[in-house]
Amino acid sequence: MKKILLVGLLSLASFNAYAQEDNTEYEMGTGEKPGYIIDKSGKKIEGIVRLAGNDMSPWTNQKKVKFIASIDIDASKKKQKFKTYDVDDLKGYMAVDNDAERVFENIKYTNVKEAYNTQNGGLSGNMKAFNNLTKSNQFAELIADGKIKVYKVYGFPTTFSAGSQIAVAEAENKRMRENPSYVYSKKGGKPEELTAVKAKMIIADCPVIRTKASKGEYASLKNDTKQRSGLGKFIRNEIGNAMADNRAIVDEVIGDYNDNCK
Repeated sequence: MKKILLVGLLSLASFNAYAQEDNTEYEMGTGEKPGYIIDKSGKKIEGIVRLAGNDMSPWTNQKKVKFIASIDIDASKKKQKFKTYDVDDLKGYMAVDNDAERVFENIKYTNVKEAYNTQNGGLSGNMKAFNNLTKSNQFAELIADGKIKVYKVYGFPTTFSAGSQIAVAEAENKRMRENPSYVYSKKGGKPEELTAVKAKMIIADCPVIRTKASKGEYASLKNDTKQRSGLGKFIRNEIGNAMADNRAIVDEVIGDYNDNCK
């Protein structure tokens, strides 16, 4: 285990060194729309924000972002020097991506579930666990705002695979790209993973939404009113969580809650 941690720490050190040096010049696009960053003091600075990740590596957006402040843009130059910021530098940022505003906030959340959700053993599996367990803070994309905030969070992939592990790692990366976790924070509380069971609990303080849920008016919440105890209840809850469409719960239930329960 000590050897694995040492390898992981060396990898992390290498990444940090790379991030600090990644102040590269990029060509500005025509009509680029400004975004902003929020520094550690809470100051909002407007400028051009470039996402560090893409559709193939969405988890990279949770680690760093590229930015140039509006006041630093030299209109006489085709290329501008962007600076790379990570979670130690910012409280959050907003980037315009395909005309859509995407807001990321720095939250304290460790993706323990994804750390151990791997089919790879050995160093590959241990590196994935390391990469997730050592990320206590990350930029999480805000997808629902209000009394209940909900964030989309991707797991971090392994940084090592060899031989037969490569195909397994690629399959896991595909699964993680297509199945992010949804994490909620109610009234500024500790971020926790959103599940169907927890969704029913956190909306219970709003009579209008609680009544709708109990009547089965939300398609995303299966209306199971059977009361069981012990192991039966645990199994029912786990099956319900596995089958739930958590994004639909966010859009349908949490959205309704935030609109009607101020």
